[in-house]
Amino acid sequence: MQDITEIYNKYGKMLYKYIFCLTGNEDISEEIVQETFLVAVKDINKFKGNCKISTWLCQISKYIWYKKLKKENQKKEIPLDIVENSLFADESIEEMICEKENKMQFFKKLQTLDEDTKNVMYLRILGNFEYSEIAEIMNKTSNWARVVFFRGKQKLKEEFDK
Repeated sequence: MQDITEIYNKYGKMLYKYIFCLTGNEDISEEIVQETFLVAVKDINKFKGNCKISTWLCQISKYIWYKKLKKENQKKEIPLDIVENSLFADESIEEMICEKENKMQFFKKLQTLDEDTKNVMYLRILGNFEYSEIAEIMNKTSNWARVVFFRGKQKLKEEFDK
């Protein structure tokens, strides 16, 4: 087994990018990466070696993120920064709220997709990952990632056309 520092140096940035795709928040992403490595150190004996370490770490971090989402229970308040930014922007608060609602609709529809498709969509759209990088993270082929992304786009388009 590799030293934890070596593992962190090798997979830390990749894990951060993956989590940032899910959260869209730098601070939360950094916190989850730290928490992931704490869990990994604590539960290293549970790693059976039947997948890549990167895959195992991604699964841990995804679990931590979903746990945080459940805990927060998606508060539906308008963040103060949106109100503050609108005072200095050309957009009105109403336009900003509408834009936020459109994004919320998109991400709600994205949540209806199967787990693999949802992860590929997040990695591609929010993380700007190449298909080869998505394939490495998901432990699949580049072609698989490309097809899953295309089918995911088609499903979302159908949902929005309803």
